[in-house]
Amino acid sequence: MGQAELIEQTVTGLGYELVDFETSPRSRLLRVFIDSPKGITIDDCASVSNQLTRVFAVENVDYDRLEVSSPGLDRPLKKQADFERFAGQEAQLRTRLPVNGQRNFTGILAGVRDGVLHLQGADAAYQLPLEQIDKARLVVKF
Repeated sequence: MGQAELIEQTVTGLGYELVDFETSPRSRLLRVFIDSPKGITIDDCASVSNQLTRVFAVENVDYDRLEVSSPGLDRPLKKQADFERFAGQEAQLRTRLPVNGQRNFTGILAGVRDGVLHLQGADAAYQLPLEQIDKARLVVKF
């Protein structure tokens, strides 16, 4: 089982959602972002961190530092379920390749149909294939 599957299985087994994880090869840092419908507390991060530490010891995962945190208000959107869950909210995203000459889009998430994200921009509606989305984040409103 790879590192990604190991982390996901551990996090979901504890009742949380794995939003994302990053590795930094030089500093040998593992950064894990978790979420849940009720939000994330320091205690949640500590319990996931403790469990991952135990799992990594058993599975001989080699790392120097582990950080577990919430994804923040400008949460990244990775999976189709993320785009569906946050429908009606504003997001910024970048595509791998230009779509009609542009790669950066901002708009209201309007659902996913047949693997295509519908995004309502200020002046136009966009249909962006999910596999073409490179990065996407919620826009923070104050």
